[in-house]
Amino acid sequence: MLLKLAWRNIWRNKRRSIITLAAVIFATLMAIAMRGIQLGTYALNIKSVVELFSGYLQIQEKRYRDNPSLTYSFVVDKNIKEALNSTKGVLGYAPRVYADGLISYKDNSRGAAIFGIEPEKENGVTTFIKNINAGKFFTSDSSNQIVVGDQLLKNLDAKIGDDIVILAQGFDGTLGNQKYKIVGTVKFGVQELEASLIFMGLKSAQSLLDMGSRVNVIAIKADNLNDLPEIDKSLSAKIKNPDLKVLSWTKVNPELEQSIQLDNVSGIFFLGILIVIVAFGILNTVLMSVIERFREFGVVLAIGMPQINLTYLVYLETIIITLIGLSAGNILGAGVNYYFILHPIVFGGELKQLYEIYHFLPQLKSTLEPGIFVNVSLSILIIALVSCFYPAYKVYKLEPLKGIRHT
Repeated sequence: MLLKLAWRNIWRNKRRSIITLAAVIFATLMAIAMRGIQLGTYALNIKSVVELFSGYLQIQEKRYRDNPSLTYSFVVDKNIKEALNSTKGVLGYAPRVYADGLISYKDNSRGAAIFGIEPEKENGVTTFIKNINAGKFFTSDSSNQIVVGDQLLKNLDAKIGDDIVILAQGFDGTLGNQKYKIVGTVKFGVQELEASLIFMGLKSAQSLLDMGSRVNVIAIKADNLNDLPEIDKSLSAKIKNPDLKVLSWTKVNPELEQSIQLDNVSGIFFLGILIVIVAFGILNTVLMSVIERFREFGVVLAIGMPQINLTYLVYLETIIITLIGLSAGNILGAGVNYYFILHPIVFGGELKQLYEIYHFLPQLKSTLEPGIFVNVSLSILIIALVSCFYPAYKVYKLEPLKGIRHT
């Protein structure tokens, strides 16, 4: 009976109910669309950044992140390879050596960051090799060929094809030096990075640094960002060396995570404002509806209807109108998000250049992540029920005689 009464009461004033419905639908649509574009763009740019160089996850010696030294290196043994090959969601991995050194050409010398890599494996994990600016990238991890940052080549006053000498402190503390040939340059859009960057073959770096078969890091490519916690847990359980640690991109790139968290807070704040505005609209509608029916409520109370039933009636009306609005808003929101998945918003001009400098893709893309629809719907439903508390309280405290005399 209460459900039938609630449904009839909603449509007694069609104009007011339709306006309230429109407000709920609009709020749901906007919240889902905004949140979808926000989270979809985060996922797109996280993928772009981690696939550029760092990888989705890394295996490191547990002290290496706080003190990046050759001392905290390890051998990629059979156990590690089996763990990586048998873990679901791992698409590829690439061992690396990181070190500092001095690069010299004629009378010019510059400090350098040395990265020893295996080009074949890196191609399956990262995309930075595609950032070749001039020349070519070496194909063998044991050749004497190197690729340097574009700005470093200019600072050395050298050119592609020149021979240079690299001096670096090895794993055992002794200084080693070897001659290499520059075969190409890379450009990342960050001048400070390009002024010190050197890529060489993994075996060449191990030879220069007297590291044997030791590495500093293993970069890992995963199938999906959402699978990282499970991959981390699985790898950590399979790797028997207690000195090794699996780190996700959030630990390897904390600056990226912090910038996303900051932007995420601002997005949630604006969504909160939108939902609160809708809450006041629902409060106004329900309160007006209740006040207009004080006389009716007084009559039904006088003939014996329990006061609590009238309170339930007010809440039922609010729930029904909110659920209808949420249903329509979710359908429209899903349509909008799906459209922006197929047709991302692509930036051009200066904005595109600014995005590319930081290796973000100059576009906005959405997602159909189920959590967005659930969270938005629950938030609006809860705020609607909270906003209904005051009208329901007035009905609960209504005296039959005062209600009958109300004009």
